[in-house]
Amino acid sequence: MSLFPTLVHTARAEDTFIPILEEACWMIEDGDMAGHDWCEREGYPGYTSYASLDDLPQRAPAFADLVDMLDREAEKFAAALHWDIGAARLKLDSLWINILGEGGHHSGHIHPNSVLSGTIYVAMPDGAGGLKLEDPRLVMMMAAPQLTKDAPETVKRFFYLQPRPGDIVIWESWLRHEVMTSQNEEARITVSFNYTLVDVNT
Repeated sequence: MSLFPTLVHTARAEDTFIPILEEACWMIEDGDMAGHDWCEREGYPGYTSYASLDDLPQRAPAFADLVDMLDREAEKFAAALHWDIGAARLKLDSLWINILGEGGHHSGHIHPNSVLSGTIYVAMPDGAGGLKLEDPRLVMMMAAPQLTKDAPETVKRFFYLQPRPGDIVIWESWLRHEVMTSQNEEARITVSFNYTLVDVNT
């Protein structure tokens, strides 16, 4: 018997799409002075458009194509989760670029006020920080003993992914996750996103 599974959805973008998306990411980064100012002020270890731009699909066709792709994958994941969303629909609420170099990381966090979150991996050089997912029951385990060294990956407290360029990973937004520290000077480029539920007439 296996109860209360934590599902994670994975998919692949077309290989030909990734160079187009990477070029669009660099184009946005080059012109986003407000984003660079925010990163410097907040001590972000690289570049992100998270706090500066909310209209990437209007700025480059690659991001509009990406939204169409992500919408399809989000619908598939919602079906796999057996969600009954009634008179509502999934809506991509935010979409942002992340570029990290050597030493760049993002500590453990969740995405409040969203239902699905995820990332498409655009550039992942050797040594780029992978994705760490945390067992959501961890805070309630109290005196639970350590696991044996040969425990299968599916029962461990943390699960590590080392995505490739073109990989799409989507999870429920309550799932705590972390970007591990990059060990390569070359840029690690991703585009992250959140989905919310809105009224079907919105």
